[in-house]
Amino acid sequence: MKESIQPKYYRASVTCACGEAFETGSTKESLKVEICSRCHPFFTGKQKFVDSGGRVDRFKRKYGRS
Repeated sequence: MKESIQPKYYRASVTCACGEAFETGSTKESLKVEICSRCHPFFTGKQKFVDSGGRVDRFKRKYGRS
C-alpha cells in the first residue's frame, strides 16, 4: 500500500440533529447527520416521516400529482 496516496484517517466525532454524539473513524474530522440509531424509526419503533428538502412536494409538482 502506497502511503503517499492514502487519505488521512481521523477519529471523527459524529453529531446527530437529535443531539446524540459519538466517535468513529473517518477521512473527515467531524460529521453531522440527520438521523442516527437513537432517533431512527427502525430502532425506536416510532414512525417518523422525514422529508429532506421537500423532495416529495417537488416530485408532486414536477409530475402534476396531487
